[in-house]
Amino acid sequence: MGERTEIRLSGSGGQGLILAGIILAEAAILDGKNAVQSQSYGPEARGGASRAEVIISDSPIDYPKVMQPDILLTLTEEAFVKYKDNIKSNGIIIIDSSIRKSEPPVKIVSLPIIETANKSVGKVIVANIVSLGALIAVTKIVSKKSIEEAVMDRVPKGTEELNRKALYAGFELGEFQQKQYKNK
Repeated sequence: MGERTEIRLSGSGGQGLILAGIILAEAAILDGKNAVQSQSYGPEARGGASRAEVIISDSPIDYPKVMQPDILLTLTEEAFVKYKDNIKSNGIIIIDSSIRKSEPPVKIVSLPIIETANKSVGKVIVANIVSLGALIAVTKIVSKKSIEEAVMDRVPKGTEELNRKALYAGFELGEFQQKQYKNK
């Protein structure tokens, strides 16, 4: 039995988390792992709840649904409240720093994902790519090389440099947080 990691990316419709899930699954495949991705939308296409789930495994994936994630990334308070209690006891939650966090029994990494997309990169629309960079820097679930390749394969033509900048801003956010965490 190989290593199996269940990941849930959640937020509101229009934040690009479905695309982020597809990119993450593709990066895992580029790393030579097995991956499946599924998605769910709320009642509204934009603004309603959305969720992408990815399973990454070293062995064949026999059940393609996330039951209890190892990693939860959430960009809205509504999604955090909805999913925080379903994470594995040794799991990790990555949240946007705008979210008021309660104290679930797992590690929470609070990062200014949306603010970074808006201020450092210049477009809030790339918050999904910033969040992928942060997720990879914190969890090392796939290689930086593979996530960058998957991002470049999936983003609209003409936006490659903007999305590369967003990805690297996310790497920096996650790496800075990890250094801070180790120094405590």
